[in-house]
Amino acid sequence: MKFRLATVAWSVIYLLLLLSLLTPLRIFTVFLLIVPGVVLFSSLPFKGFLIHVIPVLLIIALQDVYLLLPAIYFLIPALLMGRVYKKGAPAFQALMTGAGVILAELLVVLLIATYALGFDLSQYLRDQAAISANLVQQILNGNPMLPGMNWTAEDTQRLGTMMIGKVPYVLILTSFLLAVITHALARPALSSLDVPVRKMKPAREWRLPRALIWYYLLAIVFEWMAMSSDSSWVQAVSVSMLPLIHACFIIQTIGFIYFWTHSRKMSPVIALLLSLVVLVFQPLRIIGIIDLAFPLREAITRSKK
Repeated sequence: MKFRLATVAWSVIYLLLLLSLLTPLRIFTVFLLIVPGVVLFSSLPFKGFLIHVIPVLLIIALQDVYLLLPAIYFLIPALLMGRVYKKGAPAFQALMTGAGVILAELLVVLLIATYALGFDLSQYLRDQAAISANLVQQILNGNPMLPGMNWTAEDTQRLGTMMIGKVPYVLILTSFLLAVITHALARPALSSLDVPVRKMKPAREWRLPRALIWYYLLAIVFEWMAMSSDSSWVQAVSVSMLPLIHACFIIQTIGFIYFWTHSRKMSPVIALLLSLVVLVFQPLRIIGIIDLAFPLREAITRSKK
């Protein structure tokens, strides 16, 4: 009975989270929408899952039929992450599955918006850059401490280009963040329902395959080719491949930071703060590249002996 009441409670939570999309709270609750689906799918047989979820979707449809779109959108990664949990696979596999599916969905939505709705993301970002430039120019004009300083058209163009270049990184980071939040909340919830979920490896043990270095070199070659090529395929590969590999290097860097601080018996808070610095100042990912290419961790271990 306790198990049944708990799953009903998660159905209610799922309903409330979906309804929150009609309110300003959606800025925060959107990051939680995958969690109920993961918990329900992982803790129930498929028929029981449908019995819990279908009434929620019907209520949502009666309230606002367009809410079914985000409901289905977030249900897809929930099903696939829940499937990984049911198989007893490593937590990292669930994390990567969730992040990969969310990223794929974001790309599909962008593709539909571009070709079906005529949405031009590049032009939208350039327009936003122009709005920001006008605001900066107004601030400069109104500040007597900054005489003669102007925001030029070249500055606006550079800002727009920079914003467009950050789109792949933002998509990857958003997907990974959603998957991390989902796993962090779903695991204790499933444990309370007596559903075994394997723990993530400690951050200090995060190590990616050394072959990533060769993929990185390949991505650089594609970038050189894209500079002198009119092929949209080559450009698409270049734009997508490098940010993804950069994100992997950031993960490797964070793993090294936790390993180093743990070996020096430092507080985990220091490791967390340094990791945030890496996320903000992305060139620090070079630490992850060096950690992959050379046995840094082994050298640190030997130096302590």
